Amino acid sequence: MAALTSSHCAARSRAPRARGAGGQMEGSQLGACPVHPWRKMALPFARSLCLCRRGAKRLGVAATEARRGISFKLEEKTAHSSLLLFKGDTGVKYGMVGLEPTKLALNVERFREWAVVLADTAVTSGRHYWEVTVKRSQQFRIGVADVDMSRDSCIGVDDRSWVFTYAQRKWHTMLANEKAPVEGMGQPEKVGLLLEYEAQKLSLVDVNRIAVVHILQTDFRGPVVPAFALWDGELLTHSGLEVPEGL
Repeated sequence: MAALTSSHCAARSRAPRARGAGGQMEGSQLGACPVHPWRKMALPFARSLCLCRRGAKRLGVAATEARRGISFKLEEKTAHSSLLLFKGDTGVKYGMVGLEPTKLALNVERFREWAVVLADTAVTSGRHYWEVTVKRSQQFRIGVADVDMSRDSCIGVDDRSWVFTYAQRKWHTMLANEKAPVEGMGQPEKVGLLLEYEAQKLSLVDVNRIAVVHILQTDFRGPVVPAFALWDGELLTHSGLEVPEGL
């Protein structure tokens, strides 16, 4: 049936109305334009659709947050005296002379023998991904370590840290001072690390191909933190990232 036009509605509104007993008009709504059932349904449907879209958006945000890794900064109080933090404590620079130890605040958290710095956020569960930009460094280590590892040791030397090391233009894994070669990774400009706590894995990621280059099996027994060591150049960290699709 064709929709009623405005002229039809106006004509019907002018039609004479029947009078009942006492001369009262009956059917006061006889001249009103009829409301089709679909119009009555339209508003509730539109509201439901809007709520569905809002719910989907919220679920999407929640899923994104679930994929997002830890966000961290480097913790100055752990940094060896030869290291200088920069760019809001997200980068670390090596200085041959470094800072005067006497000018540093005394604390038991600082690494005393090796050029190491730890992040300020611990991981106890989940999958987390971060990247590291390498600037003018030919010798460094990146990985994770127990939050309470010895400050007289170096990451990769003891059995409570798990790292990938780059030196002499070659990559190796390093655990308890034991090295194993890593193939398929050249001199880096930026690399990624994927930490899977429950699966006990730390992976080195090629950020250009978004592909895992090597998996280091770990033995986590408690909270671990991102850990860094270097002997030249700079490292700049990028955290709070989503785990890339496919990893």
